[in-house]
Amino acid sequence: MVRAIAPAATPASEQARVPLAKRILLRLVNGIPHFFETAFRRHRYVFLVLLSALLWLATPMITARPGIWQQGVFGLSLVFLGNWLVRLEEQQEDSALSERLHLVLVALSGLTTLRYFYYRTFYTLSLNGWLNAAFSVLLYAAEMYAILTLFLAYFQTLRIRQRQPIDLSTVPQTQWPSVDVYIPTYNEDVEIVRKTAIAALAIDYPADKKCVYVLDDGRKYPERRAELQAMCDEVGAIMLVRDNNDHAKAGNINTALEKTHGDLVLILDCDHIPARCFLKETVGFFLKPKVALVQTPHWFYNPDPFERNLLTRGQIPVGNELFYKVLQKGNDHWNAAFFCGSAAVVRREYILEIGGIATETVTEDCHTALRLHSLGYQSVYYDKIMVAGLAPEKFSSYVGQQVRWARGMAQILRLENPLFNRKLKLTLAQRLCYFSATSHFFFGFPRLMYVVAPMIYLLLGISSVRGLGLETMAYALPHILLSMQTNHIPYKHVRFSFWNEVYEFAMSFQAGIVTLLALINPKLGSFNVTDKGLMVTERNFDFESVRYLVYLSAIAAASLLAIPFWLVISPQDMQAVLINAIWNVFNLFLLLAACLVAFEQPQLRDAHRLPRRIAAIIHSGDQQWAATTQNVSESGALLLLDEWPNVPDEIRVELIGDYGARVLLDAKIIRAKATSSLQVQVAVQFIHLSRTQTDDLVLVLYSDVKEWYSQKREQRDNPVDSFKFIAASIGRVFREFRPESSVAVRKQVQAASYLFWEGWGDISYPATLTEMGMRDLRLEIEAMDLESIEALQISQPLLSLLVLRQPDDPEPQSLVVQVMRVEVLAGLSDRAILELSFPPELDRQQKDKIRRLLRSLN
Repeated sequence: MVRAIAPAATPASEQARVPLAKRILLRLVNGIPHFFETAFRRHRYVFLVLLSALLWLATPMITARPGIWQQGVFGLSLVFLGNWLVRLEEQQEDSALSERLHLVLVALSGLTTLRYFYYRTFYTLSLNGWLNAAFSVLLYAAEMYAILTLFLAYFQTLRIRQRQPIDLSTVPQTQWPSVDVYIPTYNEDVEIVRKTAIAALAIDYPADKKCVYVLDDGRKYPERRAELQAMCDEVGAIMLVRDNNDHAKAGNINTALEKTHGDLVLILDCDHIPARCFLKETVGFFLKPKVALVQTPHWFYNPDPFERNLLTRGQIPVGNELFYKVLQKGNDHWNAAFFCGSAAVVRREYILEIGGIATETVTEDCHTALRLHSLGYQSVYYDKIMVAGLAPEKFSSYVGQQVRWARGMAQILRLENPLFNRKLKLTLAQRLCYFSATSHFFFGFPRLMYVVAPMIYLLLGISSVRGLGLETMAYALPHILLSMQTNHIPYKHVRFSFWNEVYEFAMSFQAGIVTLLALINPKLGSFNVTDKGLMVTERNFDFESVRYLVYLSAIAAASLLAIPFWLVISPQDMQAVLINAIWNVFNLFLLLAACLVAFEQPQLRDAHRLPRRIAAIIHSGDQQWAATTQNVSESGALLLLDEWPNVPDEIRVELIGDYGARVLLDAKIIRAKATSSLQVQVAVQFIHLSRTQTDDLVLVLYSDVKEWYSQKREQRDNPVDSFKFIAASIGRVFREFRPESSVAVRKQVQAASYLFWEGWGDISYPATLTEMGMRDLRLEIEAMDLESIEALQISQPLLSLLVLRQPDDPEPQSLVVQVMRVEVLAGLSDRAILELSFPPELDRQQKDKIRRLLRSLN
């Protein structure tokens, strides 16, 4: 049932400042939906009759066919109204009012879409000749699929449910449910599994009510299994194995359900590192006895192939943000949020009641949720990122993952038929949500048809739309623009204009084939494990993954050459030619962007950098400097300080997590520079990490997190800027990478010293030590004759250096150094600056001495 929301009250002073026309509109926007909601809640059948009458009265608005200019003015007026409503919504802070403005736009978009549908059906099908008819029907079917998915998306986003966690502190700990944590794994690197295991063990939940299990299905890899067992024994997790691989991940989990006894089960993919707060944020929802499932978002801390290969630098929302930030919350309003395979807590009793995790399809997660909902159980979608996972690094791996999802969803549609299957005890809203999800991956062939239609017209004269011209555009453009405006309200932070087309073009051939095969035979195909943790070391083009897109792009480009011939030979078809040409150019840009996703860009860093800000402390000697990370990874960090620290090139860095977890690491300074805001950036690389330090660092980075930086996105969609950014990617991907060069950082000191060299005999030269690091130092030397300076420049010998920590130092420090560079000061031929380094082969003898000396010098 649709809940009623009373109109939000506005202070009188604020109301007085709002223009009268806007106040009237806002009252209508608030009042009309409120009237319909109340009518639906109190008098359902009367409401249905009223709604039917309104639709009947609206029929003339859908079926009327005015002249081109009248239709153009009407469509343009609706587009301007839609644009004004979008701007009005962006000024609102009241989410209920935003929902109602969205509802008004849904109505306007629905009107223009139905007008286009009617016009397209009765006036534009090109049935003169079997070839024209075939392509006309195919294009029409593709458009009908798009209209169907549009209306399903409108339904899913009518209400976006925002959940708040249920506080467990009001319940005695003795009554908290016990939780088993499952980490299924097959052939993934043990280091990846280890990160998830130690973070799962660190989840804040009573120890006697939590048990972590690593479910290994990799019986074909005995050496890896032995290594995994040793890891589990070391960190305190329990490893469960089985003698077969039946039903892949679903079978692995079902086997574990028979061996463990927790009330709830937290399921984590082996690369999904959980946050410390995971269980306390989710378990409270199970206080409601009908709740069977709590799902949270999947989030990846490394860039996926679209972000990395198109070099978007995080400026564009990634592919799954639309689903996890909008659609799942819309599903949740209708009790149709479904299980996504990981980052979810399920109630064991209800899972066992339906026979365990579903095994008939390769998307066992969604299939399992469908069965739970069919028995009347409830699901919860809680939109807080609490896992950090790995996205596929290579486009081929990404394709494999998406193909599995496409096949599995098509299998569910074929086997369960959620829209019409009477055996499923689902509400109409749940049926629509599941139908939307299971039909989503059928975009492949419709998307390809949009590319083929203008090409075959320009090359072969095959007309897929009869009478394509200004009149068609007068109906089509309001439908397209108003649908973009309507979707802008719920999607503005999660899916930017035209990127959906790029995502779908990139997967169109693979998705089209596997969904068709799954419909024909749902038993085809098997569960494939997505490769994770791979390293791309050099640029390369994955031609095999986009072979057919490359061919299409070439044909689309070639078809543009036919335009001049059309304009000369058949000038009466100018409108159709120009519209198809513009359509073809638009497609070509998107096709090229989709192809370039397969142009693999190298990963320059050893570990993925997180733009996460956490507290840090720099330690050097007995001094400390407070800092904040601007970005951080398992191999280094970029620190921001308020003052320039006088430190050598090797320091100790302490990182502090959001909940207080700490790790102290040795670090080498790569570079340091002042910023325009009078702060200091210091880039460091972590060195000499022990096993314990590595584990502690993983917990600070991925587990000790209150809120991930991707939880909220401030950027908003702008269609023009979005298309420009896509077009610019064609040049952006070929730029050469220019890593920032390292800059020597040394401690500033003032210490008397003496230099000795066998080439000078018994002579020594006094010098002043001015800068010193762990690898090199700088001396200023006086009273040295030009001949001796030239000898040092030419031979670059090993020297003995005696350093006095204080003027009357009874135990000066002796070091061996090598000359790297000699610079004679201008106008002072007897004074020189010496750049000296410590020979690497003497590290074992000298390193501790150098460290002690740095600590004592000021």
